[in-house]
Amino acid sequence: MDAISGLLAKLAYLASLRRRDGGYCHWGLSLVHGEESSDRALKAAHTEVLSDVLRTPIAELENDLQESSRDSQKTEEAYVEGMREQLSELLPSPEDAASARHLNSVLVALSSLKKNPKPAIPSASSQLPQPGQ
Repeated sequence: MDAISGLLAKLAYLASLRRRDGGYCHWGLSLVHGEESSDRALKAAHTEVLSDVLRTPIAELENDLQESSRDSQKTEEAYVEGMREQLSELLPSPEDAASARHLNSVLVALSSLKKNPKPAIPSASSQLPQPGQ
């Protein structure tokens, strides 16, 4: 997982390994450790990464979005919109309604921040009169 930059990218990657039946498919891991052990390890990693995303402050996730989207060849806005479109696939347990609502609110917030960036607030010191005025 160290080769994947960004929490959001890690979440998307782990979700991409999930099969329709809820199990996980990673041929190399399954080959070395067996399908059952591989499945348990990937589900645990997926659950942990989702928890990390849900515990991370939005300001940090906004920076993470920049890092996560970099390798995808997508804009940050397109990346987060793509995640929103596949919300249920991003969850290790689609039946987990609380995590689904929480993740949805996080993705909506990130999407809103990217669609409506706020200008930086000028510091009070930059508005002080210059000496001699």
